[in-house]
Amino acid sequence: MVTLYQNKIQEQLHMMMKMANANTSFISVSEKTDSIDPLRFFHLGEEFSLGHRFFWSDSANEAVYVGLGCTYSIEVSHYENRFMEVEHEWKRFIEQVLFDQKGRGPLLFGGFSFDPLKPKTRRWVNFPEAKMIIPMMLLSVVKGESSITITIPTKNNKEELRRIEQILTLLQQEKVASYEHYATCVKFLEIEKDEWMAAVAKATSDIQSGELGKVVLAREARLSFDQRINSAVVLHRLREQQPYSYVFAFENGNDCFLGASPEQLVKKEGDVCYSTCLAGSIKRGRTLNEDEKLGNWLLQDKKNLHEHQFVVDMIRTAMMEVCDEVVIPNKPSLLKMRDIQHLYTPVKGFSHQPISLLSLVERLHPTPALGGTPRDKALKKIREIEPLDRGWYAAPIGWIDANGNGEFAVAIRSGLLQGKEASIFAGCGVVGDSDPISEYEETRVKFKPMLSALGGEGYE
Repeated sequence: MVTLYQNKIQEQLHMMMKMANANTSFISVSEKTDSIDPLRFFHLGEEFSLGHRFFWSDSANEAVYVGLGCTYSIEVSHYENRFMEVEHEWKRFIEQVLFDQKGRGPLLFGGFSFDPLKPKTRRWVNFPEAKMIIPMMLLSVVKGESSITITIPTKNNKEELRRIEQILTLLQQEKVASYEHYATCVKFLEIEKDEWMAAVAKATSDIQSGELGKVVLAREARLSFDQRINSAVVLHRLREQQPYSYVFAFENGNDCFLGASPEQLVKKEGDVCYSTCLAGSIKRGRTLNEDEKLGNWLLQDKKNLHEHQFVVDMIRTAMMEVCDEVVIPNKPSLLKMRDIQHLYTPVKGFSHQPISLLSLVERLHPTPALGGTPRDKALKKIREIEPLDRGWYAAPIGWIDANGNGEFAVAIRSGLLQGKEASIFAGCGVVGDSDPISEYEETRVKFKPMLSALGGEGYE
């Protein structure tokens, strides 16, 4: 079966190259395949040192996308109009590519920094204000059906064709990838813990004085390992341990940003747009009875409900500006993850006018769940007192297809892998009655998904 679709892909590529004209700079072909392990496909990119890989699985596990290599990159290093600049370049690329309309066509994947105005550190040198790529090879597993899409230049593509043939040949082998975690954590360091606690106290005081309504403050922990961390191993653990989250990874050079986020930012399917209000959280209980009590407490806690309502109000307003109808439940429910439970309110909007997905991303980011409210004042406060360069943490990450549909998640419960070291990140919403110790404990709970996936459970 693999040999069959390998031959079909090669035939299509040859045919498309003959059809290309002077205005065609790229060709893209798709072919259905038998079942392929997405993590094994991701791992093949490391074997070939392609330098660019991505992984995405949605929270319902209905769609998995894995990209290897980079045929085209859209990168923005400044903050002005970064979302619209990416969209403009994506549309320009689509005009230059010849692809079979029956197939899915090329897909653009990547992310953005949280705040382009925050001073940058060396930690995020491989992650600019915006970077999205069209992969050389894309594995799509959508509702159980697998396909491979190959997108390459029409000229000077011998090296790409050689690597594609090698990867397709390797896929014929029945080798099963090993996902044992060989790297052992040898050091755990909470970065600027005291400074972060002081920032929470300062933000609480500023909120009490009426300066702003809410601000989200994040912090970092740095882990060291006895050998290089295998991102495929971490992804495997995240998928096992966080089955109802968006599991994502974006590799650029030697660094890989990955995580398992419970939070959708926005999804677009034709005329329908979706978003999620996720704010207010508490740990899971050790027993069913304790878990239920904690959840009921969260549903009635004024501080968390107040924090959640900020998010609902903001997303409702943003969606109503571009949608003809917006549907939102009157009360939040509980979204229970492995280590934490959240107040959750889904949002659904309908529009008969064309809506740009990236314009929605720009309109919604950051929600009060990740920045605060009012937005501009909260972001200014974060720049002033948060002892962290967030980079891509808590920022939009996701994909767009050739028809303008796609989905972005909020990159929380995440970490940055850098050789033998990893940074993990967590934040919490600070309001007028926040307590620094309680907020600190909340971030410890939010560290757990990445700690567990990295094998650092002993440092929880």
